[in-house]
Amino acid sequence: MSRPLAPPLSEERRATLTRRVRLLVAATIAYNLVEAVVALTAGTLASSTALIGFGLDSLIEVSSALAVAWQFSARDPEVRQSRERRALRVIAVSFFALAAYVTVEALRSLIGGAEAEPSTVGIALAALSVVVMPFLSLAQRRAGRGLGSATAVADSKQTLLCAYLSAALLVGLGVNALFGWAWADPLVALAIAVVAVREGLEAWRGDACCAPAGIALTAPDTTADPAESGEGCACAPGCSCCS
Repeated sequence: MSRPLAPPLSEERRATLTRRVRLLVAATIAYNLVEAVVALTAGTLASSTALIGFGLDSLIEVSSALAVAWQFSARDPEVRQSRERRALRVIAVSFFALAAYVTVEALRSLIGGAEAEPSTVGIALAALSVVVMPFLSLAQRRAGRGLGSATAVADSKQTLLCAYLSAALLVGLGVNALFGWAWADPLVALAIAVVAVREGLEAWRGDACCAPAGIALTAPDTTADPAESGEGCACAPGCSCCS
């Protein structure tokens, strides 16, 4: 059964949500640039494929956020809408690029590359990202769904993925530091690659307008009715993915 569409947004409400998305995108770009520099530096010093992959994911998150920023730089809502498909493709390709690189490096490490050394800086960075990223993701997802913007929601999922990867990275680095299990590092990297491919496929198909309620960080959006959607989706107004 199709969920009844929410009432159209007022111009004032649309402008407020648009400004919110722009601010959140800017905050995401700033944080991820710092995160990328720290992760890539620490990962190189520790020969950590997972930490380097995490740093690359931060750069890809920057490219994803820049695609959303480009879309929302247009003042005309119709122009923003026309840019959405291209922005989604940029986000999808960035996911695939990350998956390809991390897979190659992880397999190389497992086959006989240099073992990863413990990284205190990496552990601290992963722990910080576990705290910061979910809040950025949730705020942008709510604003994106309010606007009916698939790209804003896709970018919020990229940010949420970064939170999941931070948790996985924290476990991998922690295990290596505590028990010397260097093989945990490339395994975490391969997990990063698998999730990146899945999210890339969703973005390419344009499925980002509807995310499973199971990955939401708080209660579902009040504009969505999981019982009516049949899939526990929380869709933006006008999105057909739950019909």
